[in-house]
Amino acid sequence: MAKATLTISSKNYGAWSLRGWLLCKMAGLDFDEVPVDMDDPDQRQELLLLSPSVLVPRLVDGEVTVWDTLAIANYLNEEYPEAKLLPEGKAKRAHCRAVSGEIHSGFYNLRSALPMNLKAQHKSFKIFSGARPDVERVKEIWTECLDAYGGPFLFGRPTMADAMWAPVCTRFRTYAVPLEPKLQAYCDTVFEWDLMKEWTEGAMAEPDEIVELEVEF
Repeated sequence: MAKATLTISSKNYGAWSLRGWLLCKMAGLDFDEVPVDMDDPDQRQELLLLSPSVLVPRLVDGEVTVWDTLAIANYLNEEYPEAKLLPEGKAKRAHCRAVSGEIHSGFYNLRSALPMNLKAQHKSFKIFSGARPDVERVKEIWTECLDAYGGPFLFGRPTMADAMWAPVCTRFRTYAVPLEPKLQAYCDTVFEWDLMKEWTEGAMAEPDEIVELEVEF
């Protein structure tokens, strides 16, 4: 069987690509990365974080082709159950699916106001009023999970939820979003995750002129 491939966009800007990549790595899938052309206008939606349903990331695993990060998560969970992308226990799995689905389908204002940019780090940043409810909802979700399951990841150990929320951790760091110690500790755990370190190293190696995001703040 041919080796699996994962088509991704920029590692510095591509939040949806980061999610798909983390999920594949967590599943233990042996795959090659296939970068898309950053000058291709068809890929700019993914970079601008305006839609989770573009065709990047795209996983090809044997005869299977699947795109959309949540679909990739569900496929990998079915095919590689030993990776335990979902936690044990019916109620806990349902909760994990719910919070993963919520970031997948919502938070438009947060995504557009605080685009992922791993190379940038502001000392302070004024978040426009439309995105503030999204930020507060993130804090609420994280607090609920950490209180219920004890950390250091949202469901104790790494699950698909952490893959889905990892780009938000990077946004909060980039734009100096203040967090209470428990939530900052969660973000720090994500940043120290070996998989995130590997992705970040790749992001830092990208040329700075790879793309200019056109986001209105």
